[in-house]
Amino acid sequence: MTPWVTRLLVLNVIVYFVAAPYAEVVFRQFGWIPALGLVRPWTIITYQFLHANFWHLLFNMIGLFFFGPRLEDRIGGRHFLGLYLLSGAVGGLLSFFTPFAIIVGASGAVFGVLLGFARYWPEEKIYIWGVLPLKARVLVVGLAVFSVWAGLGGAVGGVAHFAHLGGFVGGWLYLKLLERYSSGARFRRKVKKAQAPTQPSGRDLERWQAVDPQGLHPLNREEYERIMEKARGSGISSLNHQERAFMERVARQD
Repeated sequence: MTPWVTRLLVLNVIVYFVAAPYAEVVFRQFGWIPALGLVRPWTIITYQFLHANFWHLLFNMIGLFFFGPRLEDRIGGRHFLGLYLLSGAVGGLLSFFTPFAIIVGASGAVFGVLLGFARYWPEEKIYIWGVLPLKARVLVVGLAVFSVWAGLGGAVGGVAHFAHLGGFVGGWLYLKLLERYSSGARFRRKVKKAQAPTQPSGRDLERWQAVDPQGLHPLNREEYERIMEKARGSGISSLNHQERAFMERVARQD
């Protein structure tokens, strides 16, 4: 068990048993009601730690237990917590189809964790009910399709299906941001930028034209005149990286 998976499991269980005797009052105060989101913005987080009944809690915590530790090891505790909370928040936001329903549960957050798991281990087999093997990516796609289909009627059977779909969306958004702005991604962009050939400008052409071809070795002079003819006829942007590098060497030697 990893640190944040353990903390989230413990927190969800504690909140459930503390809130259970006062569930109706707690749900109204801390559950997510989309229509009242601007009035009670904190509930976009607090609703994720409330559960309607023990089975609701159990299934969500089983998902967190099985998929969470490996993902937390991969992306780190801070990012795991961010993905978890953002997935749950987006899940709440996508519940606007049922504006006055009281939404509770960590399902959106856990679905985001599942998406993260499938993102990094798409071929991993997950056994549904311990019997039916499905690849992680297939399970995510299947659940997403089902959530859209079942959610068209709103919170069908007491289940906010669009909250589940929102969990996938939140998880996907977090991972895209993580991959784009991580230190590793920034380093790769810097390396790519440093390696990318710069586009020549009009000033480069002026410097190249200032070279006296008579002072060059005959072979270099021939190559210089060929490249200059190409630049004048097809434009300076038509020169490839090797041709530009040659002209730069010639200009520096002049």
